[in-house]
Amino acid sequence: MITKHEQILKHIEGLPVGSKISVRQIAKEMSVSDGTAYRAIKDAENQGFVSSIERVGTVRIEKKIKNNIEKLTFAEVINIVEGHVLGGKAGLHKTLHKFVIGAMKLDAMVKYIEPGSLLIVGNRYEAHKVSLEAGAAVLITGGFDTNDEVKRIADSRELPIISTSYDTFTVASMINRAIYDRLIKKEIMMVEDIINDQPEVIYINDQQTVNDWKSLVEKTKHSRFPVVDKQMKLVGMATSKDVVGKDSTLPIEKIMTKNPLYVTAKTSVASAAHMMVWEGIELIPVVDAYRRLLGVISRQDVLKALRYIQNQPQIGETIDDIIMKHFQEFKQDDLIVFKGTVTPQMTNQLGSLASGPLTGLLTEAAHKVLRQNKKGDLVPENITIYFLKPVQIESEIEIKARVIEVSRKFGKVDIEVYHKNQLVSKAMMTSQVIER
Repeated sequence: MITKHEQILKHIEGLPVGSKISVRQIAKEMSVSDGTAYRAIKDAENQGFVSSIERVGTVRIEKKIKNNIEKLTFAEVINIVEGHVLGGKAGLHKTLHKFVIGAMKLDAMVKYIEPGSLLIVGNRYEAHKVSLEAGAAVLITGGFDTNDEVKRIADSRELPIISTSYDTFTVASMINRAIYDRLIKKEIMMVEDIINDQPEVIYINDQQTVNDWKSLVEKTKHSRFPVVDKQMKLVGMATSKDVVGKDSTLPIEKIMTKNPLYVTAKTSVASAAHMMVWEGIELIPVVDAYRRLLGVISRQDVLKALRYIQNQPQIGETIDDIIMKHFQEFKQDDLIVFKGTVTPQMTNQLGSLASGPLTGLLTEAAHKVLRQNKKGDLVPENITIYFLKPVQIESEIEIKARVIEVSRKFGKVDIEVYHKNQLVSKAMMTSQVIER
């Protein structure tokens, strides 16, 4: 039976894009308490089809697909620049395609303004008006207001006009940073990217019997199936280990493994891989927010995805990329050696090498040396670090990684960090290997 929470979410998702949503309104329409309505609205916001905006309220927005993730809605821009809406609230759900900085004369500015763009400008009323008439929204910097005529145009054309206290340069930097962060996120492969390409999932109902499980094995040649109830909610897993020696007439719910591990569509492939290796499982179900079955992924699916990621060019630099580009890699007998300089991005507030960047360097060095011995994808299991001496900014350091032990599914590495030939840090790392 569908729950009240699910009914409210379906109701919100069915509202037209741009609709305003309030706790009191939802509670009245769906005959639920304010607390139930509030939790459902927050869940809708987490799922990406609702956005809460200061001084405006909660608005139904269009859920972005992965290919469009680097584009921001005007509602998101408000949150990024800590702004408020002066007019055109009905257009907050729309997506901006580019932003234009209005630091030129009006006639020169016009040729850069396009429908769907965002003009960043100060208190220039004529520029506000021209932008809206060209189909572009306006972001006013410096905390300035605009006149009533501009606000009326914004409302009639459903194009937001936003005000922020930040200056133009800061605002442009903030928006650019948000787009840049999304470009990095776009390249992180999620479980939803795998299951979207899969055929229909095969499962077994908890009221079916062991004999039905055997028939399914003969038909599919698989031996592990997720078990669902009448509402398609995951309740267990049925494997050959569960059914061996059991009466053929027994219901699956009597012999299945209850409370199975699962992932959601928004789980990263790397996290799913780590879970499968750590728990020693070959197949893991994928569920939605209500634990309804969406699909399954296998180790083979995960390995294929990880190899695909490794072959793709990186769009946008991660923290690890920024750190590693200052280091050179060398081979020295059975060692992997990294040499480089401690940059400002790698230090803490005291100007010493911070633990986070150091851990990233140690992990990268350990994996480099392990890849010389093992053909597979590595999942870090444990790392123990000893900080012996602080290393200050702009110091040259040398990281040496050496394999202590390696087997078919396991590797142990010793890593040492030197500054001016003195040992400043030492670590030991163990990793599990997912064979290709």
